[in-house]
Amino acid sequence: MNLSRLLGETTDYDKKLFLEEKRPKSWLKSVSAFANGCGGSLLFGISDQDELIGLENAKAVSESISEILKTKMDPIPQVRLDIQSENGREFVILRVAAGQETPYYYSADGNRIAYVRIGNESVPADALTLKRLVLRGTHMSFDSMTSRFSFHDCAFTKLRSVYRARTGFELTDSDFLSFDLVSEDGRLTNAGALLADDSPIRCSRLFCTRWYGLDKASGILEALDDKEYTGSLISLLQNGMEFVKNNTKKRWKKTENGRVEMPEYPEQAVHESLVNALIHRDYMEIGSEVHIDIFDDRMEIYSPGGMFDGTLVQELDTDHIASKRRNPVIADIFSRMHFMERRGSGFRKIKTSYQNAVHYQKELEPKFTSTPSSFFVILYNLNYHVPVQGNVLLREKGTAYHREKVAFEQEKAAFEEQKAAFEEQKAAFELRLSRMHANAPTKEKTRILFAHFGLDTAFSRSDISNLFGLAPSSAGKLILKLKEASLLTAVKGQGKGKYRFLL
Repeated sequence: MNLSRLLGETTDYDKKLFLEEKRPKSWLKSVSAFANGCGGSLLFGISDQDELIGLENAKAVSESISEILKTKMDPIPQVRLDIQSENGREFVILRVAAGQETPYYYSADGNRIAYVRIGNESVPADALTLKRLVLRGTHMSFDSMTSRFSFHDCAFTKLRSVYRARTGFELTDSDFLSFDLVSEDGRLTNAGALLADDSPIRCSRLFCTRWYGLDKASGILEALDDKEYTGSLISLLQNGMEFVKNNTKKRWKKTENGRVEMPEYPEQAVHESLVNALIHRDYMEIGSEVHIDIFDDRMEIYSPGGMFDGTLVQELDTDHIASKRRNPVIADIFSRMHFMERRGSGFRKIKTSYQNAVHYQKELEPKFTSTPSSFFVILYNLNYHVPVQGNVLLREKGTAYHREKVAFEQEKAAFEEQKAAFEEQKAAFELRLSRMHANAPTKEKTRILFAHFGLDTAFSRSDISNLFGLAPSSAGKLILKLKEASLLTAVKGQGKGKYRFLL
């Protein structure tokens, strides 16, 4: 095996020049993190500079690794030890499989710590992550857990009516039990609570915004339309689709046999993206909601929680991703109502609906990106760069179209003035940023933060961690640098540790 090639191909690995037997925590924390995540490898005999130094006695090292794992890991993860030879030198590769009995703890010296992987670091799991690991290890899901809410205290008018309309059958009380929406003692599961008309799980919300232009301008320019929705997951789906319909345009042109419709966004792509966001989001992430942000050239749909298995979607072939569901009970009821399929073909549906559109080009293919704590779908406006031809109409011809055009021109003129004010404030921000004593990556993160939160939106260290996939300590260091540069000010009355940008 070519170890240099392995270093270039493997993303989840740690290198150790030698085995530290007296300080086993230095490498066992990576074993814990790999077992609690997607698996990974430790390579012994390689320096931090990727130099292939080798080990004096690889066999003895592998035996010591086996013994230390047995005494200082709980439970013992599934591993494979290989001794590799290259250029007369020997190396040990410790391959750690993704575990099924999480959390896997480093347990020694009076410590019992579960580690997780953030970027290329192994860090202690926080309380919320530990809860997720416990659920995974007990083969339970958040949506299957019993809540404190009584079935008889909640109404399900929306769920019952949509179920009847889409399946042709009545949703009976016994169905609630068999579909795991209600427990034997009459309490709702979390899935049942999320599907109630007035969902008592308050973090289940949908924020929708139609922005003016190509960027967010929170706190500087008013949005063209802004809505916040609560209630049943069914209501959130319907309200979200209605918001998109009201804030996008559809072109059409006459043909010999009728007409061809040319929407800005294929309806199936939007529907599939929103369904996935609502079903697969991490509902244990309190204080975060699903967002739909519509700009002139694109639509972004965000949901809390990355890929369920911890992988990064941008590193995968989205045409061949196995279905792994964070919330299987919710996914099952949505599948029964034909909102989605069980076999996990959502990514392909989104891409195919674009490929079949009139104005599709390769560069307009939808993009999927994720971090350990967030998932984004970017849908591009198919009509943004396409001029309106003489035989192409917007919606309906005549008076309605004329009124829409006049209203749009008035709206555009009003916002041009506000846009100028925004550009002035943006220039002031860039000037302040140029005087900040920081490296280029820090300044770029600051720009992204400003674009994301603007001047008036408060944010915390956890918000920065979620946005960039940073460890809390790294997010705290960024806040400290921004405060030292007088770019941040503390916000009172919105909870502890909240800040906003200051110009």
